[in-house]
Amino acid sequence: MDQVGCVVAGGGVIGIAIARELARRGIETLIVEEFGSVGTGTSSRNSGVIHAGLYYPEHSLKARFCVEGNAALYRFARDYGVPHKQCGKLIVATDNKQVQILTQIAGRAAACGVKNLQFLSRSEAQLLEPDLMCTAAIMSPSTGIIDCHALMLALLGDAQVHGAMIAFNTKVESVVANSDGFVLGTVETQSGRQYEFQSAMFINACGLNAPALAMSIAALPKKNVPQSRYAKGNYFSVPGTAPFRHLVYPVPEIGGLGIHLTLDLAGSMRFGPDVEWINAIDYAVDPARAGVFYEAIRKYWPLLPDGCLEPAYCGVRPKLSIAGSAVTDFMIEGPALHSVKGLVNVFGIESPGLTSCLPIAQYVSALV
Repeated sequence: MDQVGCVVAGGGVIGIAIARELARRGIETLIVEEFGSVGTGTSSRNSGVIHAGLYYPEHSLKARFCVEGNAALYRFARDYGVPHKQCGKLIVATDNKQVQILTQIAGRAAACGVKNLQFLSRSEAQLLEPDLMCTAAIMSPSTGIIDCHALMLALLGDAQVHGAMIAFNTKVESVVANSDGFVLGTVETQSGRQYEFQSAMFINACGLNAPALAMSIAALPKKNVPQSRYAKGNYFSVPGTAPFRHLVYPVPEIGGLGIHLTLDLAGSMRFGPDVEWINAIDYAVDPARAGVFYEAIRKYWPLLPDGCLEPAYCGVRPKLSIAGSAVTDFMIEGPALHSVKGLVNVFGIESPGLTSCLPIAQYVSALV
């Protein structure tokens, strides 16, 4: 039976970053990706934002990895020529009650190591963005945007330079632990041809499908596998050049960061995501949801023209729950938690997963 040092299931930004880290440590690594290109799921269906680490509880994995990842991702982008821009963002309060929430966000961010936030009055915020309507705002100068696809290609390229391989259109269907690691059963999604090989280590980084794959691993205690919950996030775009130079975020809502204004590297703008709880993965954007978007956006941009919002795309966040309770942090489970040598399951990598990809990769590689 053919053998490989480590198999990483999932060719999104997290899987590729993990494979790169393992390859740089001298481990023979194979990425198995179900589709024909990298990052077709959550990795490419997001806002493309380099987050600063403002929203997450102190000592959480999200807080730790986001703060570390912010600096690491800017360094990587500069070193590898990945298009990006440190444009900054404004978190805006549109009434006095929300000003209190801004204060809470700033306090939480400071506890996690983010010290460069600036409180702005209405007039100070409007000096930066004349079309903006708010009661007060926080400026986060460390927030930026990045070309997600270029990032994944750069990570993959460096992984391959260090010996990593990738098998596209291939799906891991079975994982059986044995004394030498794992026997992996795979299938080519186009031809249906099946192939089986041995791997000393296995990393489950399948994103939305990670819990289902974990459930198929017979040696893994099922109490260690969370239940998937899908939160769909729709995006709408506005044609033309944006009248804003910074990203604009409302205060967070349950399940997400609110319908915010993000920019791409060409200066165009889009709005989203909202939160739509669904039972199955679905990437269609319902044009009728534009009504909710108009109402939310006009709280901070009252000049938004009628009829200008166009359906753009959507993503699905991999929300998790255990025994009926929502999980709000990343879940990364190695042998110390489930006692299966050489296995790491990576669950619930939603925002700020893109920003956190490099420290997540270091963390996972240390577990095996």
